[in-house]
Amino acid sequence: MSKRILIAVLVLAVVMVGGVYFNTVDAKPKAADAKKVSEKDVKVESCYGCHGPVKELHKMGKHAGINCSKCHSGLEKHLANPGKDTRPKTDLSWQACGQCHKEQMDSFNKQATHRPARDEKSQITGRSPNPYWDKLMMGHGFTKEHNLTRSHTNMLTDHLVVDRAYGGRFQPKEGWNYLFQSGKAWDMLFDKYPDNKDHKPLIPQSAAAANPVCLHCKTQDQILDWAYMGDADKGAKWSRSSKVTEFAKDLNHALNCFMCHDPHAAKPRVVRDGLIEALTRDSKDTLWHKDPKRTKIDVKTMGVRGFERKIAILDKYDTRLQCGQCHVEYNCNPGTDTKTGKPVTMADRRTNHFPYKDVFDLYEHYKNQINFLDFKHALTGGLLWKAQHPEAETYYNSKHGKAGVGCDACHTPKVKDKKTGKVYTSHFAVTPKVQLKETCLKCHPKWTEAQALYSIDSIKAYGRGKMRKAEFWLSAVIDKIVEGKKAGLAEDVIAKAQDHHLKAHILWEYWTAENSDGFHNPEMARESLARSMDESQAGIKVINDALAAKK
Repeated sequence: MSKRILIAVLVLAVVMVGGVYFNTVDAKPKAADAKKVSEKDVKVESCYGCHGPVKELHKMGKHAGINCSKCHSGLEKHLANPGKDTRPKTDLSWQACGQCHKEQMDSFNKQATHRPARDEKSQITGRSPNPYWDKLMMGHGFTKEHNLTRSHTNMLTDHLVVDRAYGGRFQPKEGWNYLFQSGKAWDMLFDKYPDNKDHKPLIPQSAAAANPVCLHCKTQDQILDWAYMGDADKGAKWSRSSKVTEFAKDLNHALNCFMCHDPHAAKPRVVRDGLIEALTRDSKDTLWHKDPKRTKIDVKTMGVRGFERKIAILDKYDTRLQCGQCHVEYNCNPGTDTKTGKPVTMADRRTNHFPYKDVFDLYEHYKNQINFLDFKHALTGGLLWKAQHPEAETYYNSKHGKAGVGCDACHTPKVKDKKTGKVYTSHFAVTPKVQLKETCLKCHPKWTEAQALYSIDSIKAYGRGKMRKAEFWLSAVIDKIVEGKKAGLAEDVIAKAQDHHLKAHILWEYWTAENSDGFHNPEMARESLARSMDESQAGIKVINDALAAKK
């Protein structure tokens, strides 16, 4: 080994300070020790001295032979003058992984067109048709626009343009033609109101409901600048309390590959801090904790940047956890403390919280365990809860789930490239209805495609029917509480009826956010929606009995 190469090996330990997921260390190499070395001379071993966890991760998987320069640039400048100001640039794009995993990248970026974009859930053909949705959710920003999902590649842009999120601030540069575009968000969008720094509605019938936490399902571009749980830290650029309009402009890529795949270890992982917190909290009361066959996790503390970050390496692929980073119920907004009645602001960790429980445990969890509810209903005055998208928890104890079928079997199946014959995991995450041969028929070979579609549609139709009935009774209990308040009924009577309403609301609204119309767990859906009707009817009875006693 030449003297020049030997020196390079020793000093290049400072490389990758700006790389993804590194551990905090005390080693601080001096710039004077560095020699000018071109990036082609970088040896991965030279980084291990300062980045111990990278060594551990890098050596354990298939990426052990991948050079640092594959995903990091600016190494030469950093070696010449190590420090914060010369951190190498980390490639967070899909193309970073697509260099070697082209089929997966191309399938991820494929556009689904089986349903239109911005397909409002509350329209007559939607999951919660009018007039009930707006009435049942009155007072919440989602009444401004609440859409069915599109492809993963559209997640960030769809979030930025939705009427409920930024008050109409962000708009497509080419109008509706953005539907046919893909790539970086800010190549397609612009800020229509750059001089207005307020986060508020800027066009009629819109809302400014977005905040930094709700963006974490859409992208992890901020992963190197975000402390664990989004806590404010002088070393972290962004936090839960950051100005969301500025935060959003710093993001570009929807659903980065590294959210589910560790780039150093080439192992499955999760990075959502709220999920990691749930899986490691002392109460040990999540679905994962109660599962005797649960996938083991190895939580690692990361970050040479002066603040704590965490990831969790999984001992095997587990889509309930990986997909459950986003397809999960979690809180990502301010609200009200149910004990004190005081506001819960974004400074509170409850605004980045994963219960990781099913629908039947959520009333107790939110109201009496963490004492948090999302919004006040505009007609009843009672506090209510807003669901996110609890597919993972719903699927957990379903028949398919117990049989060992993962989310990938139905949504990202193994497929064969028609040109090369290569078998790979499709990352075109879409309903199995558009790829029945690759999904349903793999486990049900005696079925035809028509039979598989018939089965799916029948189960979903049954679930939607129960949702309609639950919505009727929720509308009725709202009207009855309003009637009771107008009649001057005692506060404790109104509060009791409001509590029945809250229970009924949780047991119903969970399924408006869960994106399968009950298909992921039809037995749970039926029981939950039946209980919702019971609770609504109990609330009506409370008011009727009090009105009768008053006469």
